[in-house]
Amino acid sequence: MYDVIVIGARCAGSPAAMLFARQGYRVLLLDKARFPQDTLSSHYIHQPGVALLGRWGLLDELRDAGCPPIDHESYEGPGVRLDGFSLPVDGYRTTYAPRRFVLDPILAGGAVAAGAEFREGCAVNDLVFEDGRVVGVRYTTPGGAEATDRARLVVGADGMRSLVARKVGARNVVEHPRMSCVYYSYWAGVPAGFEVYERPGRWVVAVRTNDDLTLIMTYFPQDEFPEVRKAVEPAYLEAVRSTSPELYERMSAGRRAEQMYGTGHQENYFRKAYGPGWVLLGDAVHHKDSITARGITDAFIQAQSLSEHIGDGLHDDAALQEALQRYEDDVEDTFSDVYQGALNVAELKPEGRTEMLRKLVGHQELIDRYFSTVSGACSIDDFYNAELLAVLDQN
Repeated sequence: MYDVIVIGARCAGSPAAMLFARQGYRVLLLDKARFPQDTLSSHYIHQPGVALLGRWGLLDELRDAGCPPIDHESYEGPGVRLDGFSLPVDGYRTTYAPRRFVLDPILAGGAVAAGAEFREGCAVNDLVFEDGRVVGVRYTTPGGAEATDRARLVVGADGMRSLVARKVGARNVVEHPRMSCVYYSYWAGVPAGFEVYERPGRWVVAVRTNDDLTLIMTYFPQDEFPEVRKAVEPAYLEAVRSTSPELYERMSAGRRAEQMYGTGHQENYFRKAYGPGWVLLGDAVHHKDSITARGITDAFIQAQSLSEHIGDGLHDDAALQEALQRYEDDVEDTFSDVYQGALNVAELKPEGRTEMLRKLVGHQELIDRYFSTVSGACSIDDFYNAELLAVLDQN
């Protein structure tokens, strides 16, 4: 009998398992993958996520794994270019964009070091219910045997297509249609920092990652997905060429080091976060278009929030109910503005936004605060303060 079973050992599940184990709970962490294994990702960890890695004692391991530091961001849209960087969080300003076959084993290793039991290659097939409450999981071991384990709480950190969410009937409480599709690959010999380029209908990102490679991502409107997927590479190259000829020249001087990756299935929702014996975490509870690269950071924040709210109250029915309700409220309160911001960007209609951004040119503090709204280091309300309104009124 475990205190907590966590399904999914990536950016939400492993930190949650680690934090619960550090609180003294007996934790089982399950994942169908065998690490290291890659997965679709925008890779970038914003300042709040980096700060949590530092708080958890995992940041040095990420640095030692050869992930290059990032300390500058540029944005180029129609008629405007901004250079700067987000404000620090807890003293951490430098960011990273690690490959997932680097990051995820570090997170899982942190859970194991804290005392969690980690079983790889285990496919969860079903949940165990008693009297309307989730009390455990059924899964297939790497050897093909069927196994059942029980727990006080089952955490579904199993992604957008969460089995836990499906089995418990967790409904979408907020939902919007798909906005964009994305394709990307990795390039050698293409120097870059953290660069964003936007034109109507296109969004291109270049960012440094492990092994001296640069991740270059291209976003298209969702309604172009049927055509783009038929000829991915030509569409990808043309998107870069038409959005940033200068980046295209750098790409032409380098070489593509891996295959193309991508998806047109970027769902936008908040799900009901918890119920009797279960709770959802990460993409299982909340997913948005990846265009603002907030998935990893937000998963870290949710894991910290869930463990803090539960604290030592896991085995007290009333305390656990209250903790899970506070966690659900936190998810909504913390990520509603971020969610709407991602949807706004994913429309790929920069005209209104770039009109405002052009007025920031020459005001470095405001530029950095704007980048901070994307990272989560600064709230939208803090950005739209008297100083900004004065600048906007002057132009």
